[in-house]
Amino acid sequence: MSITGARYTVKFLAEQGVRTVAGIPGGSILPLYDALAQQSAVRHVLARHEQGAAFMAQGMARLTGRPGVCLATSGPGATNLVTAIADARRDSVPLVCITGQVPLSMIGTEAFQEVDIVEVTRPVAKAGRMVRHASELPEALAWAFRVAAEGRPGPVVLDIPKDVQAQDFKEEEHPEETPAAPRVISNWDASRAAAMINAASRPVLLLGGGAAKGNAPELARRLAEKANIPVTMTLMGLGALPAAHRLSLGMHGMHGHPWANAALAECDLLVAVGSRFDDRATGRPETFCPKAKIVHINLDPSELGRILRADLGIACEAAQALAAILPLAERRERRDWLSRITRFKAEAPMAGAANCAGCARSVITRFKAEAPMAGAANCAGCARSVITDVAARLRPDAVIVTDVGQHQMFVAQSFPYRTPGRWLTSGGLGVMGFGLPAAIGAALADPQAQVVCFSGDGSLKMNIQELATLAETGANVKIVVLDNQSLGLVAQQQKLFFARKSASRYSRGTDFAALAEAFGVTGLNLDACDDPAAALEDALNAPVPVLIHARVDPGAMVFPMVPPGAANSEMLHGHPAARGEALPEAANMR
Repeated sequence: MSITGARYTVKFLAEQGVRTVAGIPGGSILPLYDALAQQSAVRHVLARHEQGAAFMAQGMARLTGRPGVCLATSGPGATNLVTAIADARRDSVPLVCITGQVPLSMIGTEAFQEVDIVEVTRPVAKAGRMVRHASELPEALAWAFRVAAEGRPGPVVLDIPKDVQAQDFKEEEHPEETPAAPRVISNWDASRAAAMINAASRPVLLLGGGAAKGNAPELARRLAEKANIPVTMTLMGLGALPAAHRLSLGMHGMHGHPWANAALAECDLLVAVGSRFDDRATGRPETFCPKAKIVHINLDPSELGRILRADLGIACEAAQALAAILPLAERRERRDWLSRITRFKAEAPMAGAANCAGCARSVITRFKAEAPMAGAANCAGCARSVITDVAARLRPDAVIVTDVGQHQMFVAQSFPYRTPGRWLTSGGLGVMGFGLPAAIGAALADPQAQVVCFSGDGSLKMNIQELATLAETGANVKIVVLDNQSLGLVAQQQKLFFARKSASRYSRGTDFAALAEAFGVTGLNLDACDDPAAALEDALNAPVPVLIHARVDPGAMVFPMVPPGAANSEMLHGHPAARGEALPEAANMR
């Protein structure tokens, strides 16, 4: 039976269980769009920018764990995907990017909108290839989905010339590919890891993004409780253990919780699962966990020993490794170590203490109890207050999405994570503009989910055109804009480490609520409400997308903070100049 390459591609997507794709059409991908219009199994969401389409696909993939799919035409359409592809690679997100290409006869002629996107993305994609005959599509599409999902997930680019899409070929039965055998922890390595845990006096379990998926969070919790091991998380690992859990240290690293960094400095064993030891998490690598032996578990063998030496390196999926180690770990009380952790929490200043003591105290309380945190009435203009007021009104399984900047760090520090796998943020690449389209993707993947996107006024403007997509789809996303009229983290670093501020403050503000209304999304300006708490409650419970605009203190800084190039032990808890202190030497060197 004969079928065109375009129709086969759409049929394949439907058979893979892909129900929604995002993209923008153009000349070189029109045959595929024509095939999409002839069926109803795969829904197409028309983005307003190809980067937005790719982040929508990422939102679907990050929430479900299955490859997300985006479409783009050749040339500028394809190159607009590059940032999102690089982001997916850094954060290990399974993504399949299908791009149109000029006809085969025109390749190499510098034809209109011709770009070799496979070569352009080779440094940042997990893999890529061009399909030169429609008969290759069954194998090529199967390859793309398999490579995107197997091992350490990542983005795959499949470039299909326009004439290949239109080409007929005889569809035949193709044997299913046998997936590569997963890496399995050996009995020897499981025994060694368990023996190191059993012998340790001051162990810490570190959970990265790879340990926040599937069954890994539950297994990590059981291991921590059985052996009484305090748990810290990277930015990408947040939510793997609930924030209120007695063993949770919260996030460590550059803007992490002081007690988490203190525990890592004192531990005698670090069991790092699904983490790649990013510089924002470790600070200066040679100073990270100086007293500890290290067990490093990561699916990607190239990560073992790449940044930090490992006394035991295990290339294995997180859940599989934890399941093997758990029965071999012995029950331990570790009262002295847990008492020391309690002292760390009691003695360490918390983020924002210099700016908002009420919020700081309530954040610490949140780690030990479910008590509501300080509200806006206690701290006018404080970003943390808005975050915690929103959090108090959400279901435990709400999906929390952020953009990148100060607001991202405030959310990372303050949000009371209760359910694993519901935290979506751009970690390794730190892409402003990630939040809104990723939130749309998450809401499309799970229409029943409560999806909230925290953004900043700088980040939201990066992909603000996707408000039109949000209005058109009706995806139930609530956007909370923490507006400090600046590029907050840039301004903060300039204030701390440079002699002057440059190009980090906006001279004019933006009426985001009015702008949302112009795009067709309900807008709410909290500053204009007689009863902000009631208005916030109504907005979060509305069955439609809503943008909530909250102005916050433009001078506030997110603390604690490890200066760039410094050790985590050199964490700042407020502006040193305000206390007559000098900056760490590494920070002065920038």
